[in-house]
Amino acid sequence: MTGQAQERKPFHHPRVRPDWLAKLSEDVLDPEQPIVDPHHHLWKARPDRYLLDDLIEDLRTGHNVLATVFIQCGSEYRQDGPPELAPVGETEFVAAAAAECETGRYGPIRACAGIVGHADCRLGERIDAVLEAHIEAGGGRFKGIRHSGTYDAGIAPTAPPGAPPGLYRDPVFRAGFARLNRFGLTFEAWLYHPQLGDLLDLLRAHPEQKVVLNHFGGPLGVGPYEGRQAEVFVQWRAFMIELAECPNLFIKLGGLAMNVNGFGFHHEPLPPSSGEMMRAWRPFVETAIEQFGAERCMFESNFPVDKGMCGYRSLWNAFKRIAAGCSVDEKASLFHNTALKFYRLW
Repeated sequence: MTGQAQERKPFHHPRVRPDWLAKLSEDVLDPEQPIVDPHHHLWKARPDRYLLDDLIEDLRTGHNVLATVFIQCGSEYRQDGPPELAPVGETEFVAAAAAECETGRYGPIRACAGIVGHADCRLGERIDAVLEAHIEAGGGRFKGIRHSGTYDAGIAPTAPPGAPPGLYRDPVFRAGFARLNRFGLTFEAWLYHPQLGDLLDLLRAHPEQKVVLNHFGGPLGVGPYEGRQAEVFVQWRAFMIELAECPNLFIKLGGLAMNVNGFGFHHEPLPPSSGEMMRAWRPFVETAIEQFGAERCMFESNFPVDKGMCGYRSLWNAFKRIAAGCSVDEKASLFHNTALKFYRLW
């Protein structure tokens, strides 16, 4: 096998290993701190299923999680009808889970209080019918869409969804993107750090649209980026400085326990402690808060994707360790207020 072929191997999400995760036990730090987890998934048809009961089990590991926001992951799409309406099946699936949670069976936790689905922005004006169907299916919970733009020739093919190169610069994509604001919907941007210039151009062209950047903007650490952490950080930080000048952009602080980021905790004999994650991720968190301000930052779990590398309790402990020097107001923004406001959860 050639070196180039090796670089292009898939970098799939690590499998969740409950026995491995159970090898680490930590006390919960600052257990009274209110939390809104603004980024998690639910799915049936993956190697490691993650449904409402599984989510609630994680939410009950000791942190004071008040509510969550579900983010699109291609789950339970409709199998019949117009293809562009297939993603509405995911909203129907998650709305049913949210309604079950609201019965009080799980106590006061508002799981899936917000729902972010998918609609193909390349539909242009035809996206309106898809957005209307999502809004109806969400029963007041539907908040926006995610249309991922993740592409990098050096690590392709990566785990799905993937996207054609330059998607966020495509005029056809932008025609549909421009329809979101009239519905009051948000947009989740997910792409890798070499692509952040595409997002910057999109934001400047549409300053009226509220956007949140997922997972720190995907700083890569695998394939041709392996061993180049310092260089990647410099490039990533330069983009953060520019992106923060766009007042319509918010950022999610999390998702670094994915394989593509290259931290590799899943290869170790023991799961990472909150202290280990704090030391690895502090530069990214502190840079984001410094540039965007706490009022545009929100911690996220990205579960169960990140569960392949860490447990829910230790993950939020890591965030609390990193934020220990923040003011009370800054912590309120980082852990719950920014998410509450961005997704209009009250």
